[in-house]
Amino acid sequence: MMSDSDDALTGVPLIESVSDAESSTPGTPAGLKRKRENDDAPVESKRAAKRRKNPKKPKDVQDDSLDVEKGVNLALAHMDSRLMADHMAQRTKRFRPDVSLVEAEDLMIPERAILDTTAFTTTRTTDQLPPYLEKFAGWRRSKKGQKLVNAPEPNGAPHTIVVAGAGLRAADLTRQLRKYQTKESMVAKLFAKHIKLSEAVAATRGSRMGIGIGTPQRIIDLLDEGALKSDYVERILIDASHIDQKKRGLLDMKETQVPLVDLLTRPEFRERYGVNDAKVELLFF
Repeated sequence: MMSDSDDALTGVPLIESVSDAESSTPGTPAGLKRKRENDDAPVESKRAAKRRKNPKKPKDVQDDSLDVEKGVNLALAHMDSRLMADHMAQRTKRFRPDVSLVEAEDLMIPERAILDTTAFTTTRTTDQLPPYLEKFAGWRRSKKGQKLVNAPEPNGAPHTIVVAGAGLRAADLTRQLRKYQTKESMVAKLFAKHIKLSEAVAATRGSRMGIGIGTPQRIIDLLDEGALKSDYVERILIDASHIDQKKRGLLDMKETQVPLVDLLTRPEFRERYGVNDAKVELLFF
């Protein structure tokens, strides 16, 4: 299947303070003194700064399960519904260590919500998304006399939501799914850095779509605005196996995993997990 807010910029003084200059040892430039002070800074502080600058993948992600060349975490393809639910729970505990037991229960993704897709044995590269979707979603659409190219009648009411970790990734997935687009059924990219939320709201309200692709927070925002409708959603596909150059996936970063869980535990979805024909299924690609 991207934080929508820009990072705050931290300003730095452009001139040296008078007190720094006056406190310098005679004959020692203030700049040199500051350099010496910085060199004497605690080693732990420097290490902490380096960790913030170069975030690492979680310790429980093993390198031998990562295909860096293809950009895929191979381990997730072997997780059935129970293992995936446990994996999500561990991630939530990691990124939200201070929640109460009651809150933690509310953030649990139930096993019954997750469709077991371990039968798909092909490496989950981007080009395999259409056959994956056909295998696990096509039959249910056919049962209703519909296909993946058919969209529900109301605007902004997709049958499939695809969740990606960033805008560029959402664009890649959108291109792969264009084969399901027709004049009456859009494959809609719900997020782009240059598109404001207000513009996305207007576009979503004006589009009849079968598939909508976006980041967790943007999808939440569109649902909150009433532009994106959950009534006809049959499945939410999470782009879980894809990893970036730092070997991190959608489930490995707090800025994407936290809003993802917030999205998946919304009442309009949670109450339909495991409910016969009206159910919403979670597919971890």
